[in-house]
Amino acid sequence: MTETVEAQTALRPARHHVRPREWIPGLIVTALVTFAALLVNQLNSLFSTLLVAIVLGAVIGNLRPVPASWLPGLSFASKYLLRVGIVLLGLQISLATLAGLGWQRLALVVIVVTVGVSSTLWIGRLLGIAGPLRMLIACGFSICGAAAVAGAKDVSGADEEQTGTALGLVVLYGTVSIPVVPLLAGLMGLDAQSAATWAGASIHEVAQVVAAAAAIGSDAMTTAVTVKLARVICLAGVVAVLGLMTRRTGTSVTQSGNRPMPIPGFVLGFLAMVVIGTAVAIPVPVMNVVKTVQSAVLAMAMVALGFGIQIRALREVGLRPVLLGLISTVIVSLTALAGVLIIG
Repeated sequence: MTETVEAQTALRPARHHVRPREWIPGLIVTALVTFAALLVNQLNSLFSTLLVAIVLGAVIGNLRPVPASWLPGLSFASKYLLRVGIVLLGLQISLATLAGLGWQRLALVVIVVTVGVSSTLWIGRLLGIAGPLRMLIACGFSICGAAAVAGAKDVSGADEEQTGTALGLVVLYGTVSIPVVPLLAGLMGLDAQSAATWAGASIHEVAQVVAAAAAIGSDAMTTAVTVKLARVICLAGVVAVLGLMTRRTGTSVTQSGNRPMPIPGFVLGFLAMVVIGTAVAIPVPVMNVVKTVQSAVLAMAMVALGFGIQIRALREVGLRPVLLGLISTVIVSLTALAGVLIIG
């Protein structure tokens, strides 16, 4: 076996029954790397904990073969901790806050996500890209970056190589968007609120939106992040629709050979947390703890998924996924910009 093959198998479920104590080595690794990512974020908040976690996981996974003792823990983190993190993310989204955007911006978010997902799936099919990979790219680029890629992984039936490719492309194009969107907004003479709406409706990751909004101006932060969170909540609906599509057409199966659930349990949990966060006034200290736990477990999942990003594998996938990522970025950005100009 080559080093690349060994690393790519890191997140595949073990064939034998895994005892909980077998998770420990892999979870220790993800916890240590997550701690490093959190330190980087504390030193400079513009460096997203999730993105740093993905990058560090990818670097370690490419520098050395993944020990067999790590595999169960990495698999556990990439699957179960990921779902816990996405569910907890729902508590941070209030329906009242989203309503404060106004119907025009909410409509813009729905249009951006719908156009982005549908056009990416269609163009990906024209380019001959496998269904699972184009689903991951469509969700990651149109909704909320790495979390959307990971959230759509099960319903798409994607393998670890496809997941790693989509994550790598999200990091690449989302990072490029950080300086480009504020620069273009300035050249076009957009005011701070319009530029913030454009950033929130087009850039992939929440942290990337924060970085772009900081470049636009301090007044842009609230609008940009709230618009972005409106896109995040679309994850539940999109994943549910994709699950129903793949189940009806039989176009994908999970790695265990089973059909994906039409509406994954973590999606229902995510929606439940949104409702709870809206209906119940959660004390600030409790919410701070929730945010810390959510960031930590999601970062550990991203570390594990980062081990699946192999440089050699990215080179071997060819230019078509890279081209699809570029096209999807342009479509989402132009759709968002058109909406901003119409709203005024």
